[in-house]
Amino acid sequence: MLYNLIAPFSEDFIFFNLFRYLTFRTGCAILTSLVICFLIAPGMIRWLKKKQAEGQPIRTDGPETHFKKAGTPTMGGLMILISVAVSTLLWSDLKNPFIWYALLVMVGFGFIGFMDDYLKLTKKNTKGLSGKMKILIQLLIGVVATLGITHGLPDAMATHVAIPFFKSFFVNLSWFFIPWAVVVMIGASNAVNLTDGLDGLAIVPVAIVAACFGLISYLVGNAVFANYLQIPFVPGTGELAILCGAVVGASMGFLWFNTPPAMVFMGDTGSLAMGGLLGAIAVMTKHELVLAIIGGLFVLETVSVIVQVASFKLTGKRVFRMAPLHHHFEKKGWSEPTVVIRFWIIAMILALIGLSTLKLR
Repeated sequence: MLYNLIAPFSEDFIFFNLFRYLTFRTGCAILTSLVICFLIAPGMIRWLKKKQAEGQPIRTDGPETHFKKAGTPTMGGLMILISVAVSTLLWSDLKNPFIWYALLVMVGFGFIGFMDDYLKLTKKNTKGLSGKMKILIQLLIGVVATLGITHGLPDAMATHVAIPFFKSFFVNLSWFFIPWAVVVMIGASNAVNLTDGLDGLAIVPVAIVAACFGLISYLVGNAVFANYLQIPFVPGTGELAILCGAVVGASMGFLWFNTPPAMVFMGDTGSLAMGGLLGAIAVMTKHELVLAIIGGLFVLETVSVIVQVASFKLTGKRVFRMAPLHHHFEKKGWSEPTVVIRFWIIAMILALIGLSTLKLR
């Protein structure tokens, strides 16, 4: 909004020229979302505690250490969504369609998570919204967003998928690009949701992936850098760096209140929204496969669940003591902070490997 209001006067006022720079506005978006999160968090936590007498339901089959978390409010993802949305609308170019489709996915998936959290609280169990209903609504939102995204992408690559480590190597999926993009969004959304099981575990990897895609968005949206690195040039995607910056700021603000012992949980409201948003940004920047590397921690957590379920159904035996993977290490005796910090380290390593694909081609 500020860009649209102030940028036209940049030629008359030198200071206003700053608002034309993505780097400046991205930095402002980080700080703005961080400050907003700090400001609204205390009041929102008090409000959530008041509305949620017993807090988020705790799994009875989970690690015994989790029972002491009973009474901790959930739906903390609301403060993340508010911070990201306000900061993005304030600092981004509102004429950019990619911003609106990204926000559509974030808010839409966040609404699904909100309904899921609400049902868990009212029913006082861990089931919430049915899996089929979740997927159905995610499909609808994903299809609408994908149709809009493909319309905004250059015709030459609208339905193409870029292959990491190869220069100018694209696979044209044609009409299959729509289900592909939807699967990326839904897969990323549910992967982050599965990872969100310990205090602070999911939000830091979300910030790491968002920071990486902020850089990728900036490079992909810049013709000079894209040509130098031999990566897809997608006009307009540079503006997504501001949105990614807002996610980083909001994540750090939320982490302040989510560190062990957590004062509030992100809940499905935040995890589904953040995962879906990252998936949408990956689709827009033509780096869907790179997302699987940078967000490799989310992939590992998801694969652990798939392997566990498949093994139990086929052989009646479990591969892990408990899935997702972070619970397996808890069952082995690792303390919660140990699991969380080591998983953060893994997330950072995978992010660096993913970023290397920008140059190793």
